[in-house]
Amino acid sequence: MQTAETNKTTKKKRTLAMLLGGVVVVMFGFGYGLVPLYNVMCRLTRQNDIGVADQIKNTQVDLSRFVTVEFDTNTHNLPWQFKSLQTSVRVHPGEMSQAIFEVTNDRNYAVSGQAIASYGPSFVAQYFKKIECFCFTRQTLGPSETRRMPVVFVVDSELPKEVNTITLSYTFFEIEGGTTNAKKAEVKAVRRVEAG
Repeated sequence: MQTAETNKTTKKKRTLAMLLGGVVVVMFGFGYGLVPLYNVMCRLTRQNDIGVADQIKNTQVDLSRFVTVEFDTNTHNLPWQFKSLQTSVRVHPGEMSQAIFEVTNDRNYAVSGQAIASYGPSFVAQYFKKIECFCFTRQTLGPSETRRMPVVFVVDSELPKEVNTITLSYTFFEIEGGTTNAKKAEVKAVRRVEAG
């Protein structure tokens, strides 16, 4: 037999459950109703129309002049062949452009390297904006692997008018510890043969 207090507690629990259920339904309805409201606000403010292409289109492109960007490639104590697939490109300042570089690992084991960029004349570095570049991260190439890598860039329209040519030079350096365990074992075996 239930007491009056037990009935009261059960009733409170039911009321609380119904109240929480109602809050969940209201929150779901509110979240669901925000989608059309969001779409209306985006249409009014034209937020959905702004993409990467529009952001680049909105930069100030100087159509009155061209700048030639020349590419130079080097490796430093690294068993790789490294080259640009084009020697240069002509761009309008403010215009997005792309260059493709190719690298081949000449070894039969994986090797890791990091590219460092330099510019000629050196002060133009502040006007050369890389959007995408293989130099942002370490590159690990498998045995005899060849890889093509893009550089997407914009030459700032604020580049001084007297600059007509920029040289973008990349040098790949081997990263310490970038060789595989197989290579380390190969080196140890060669040393044993040489010693013995």
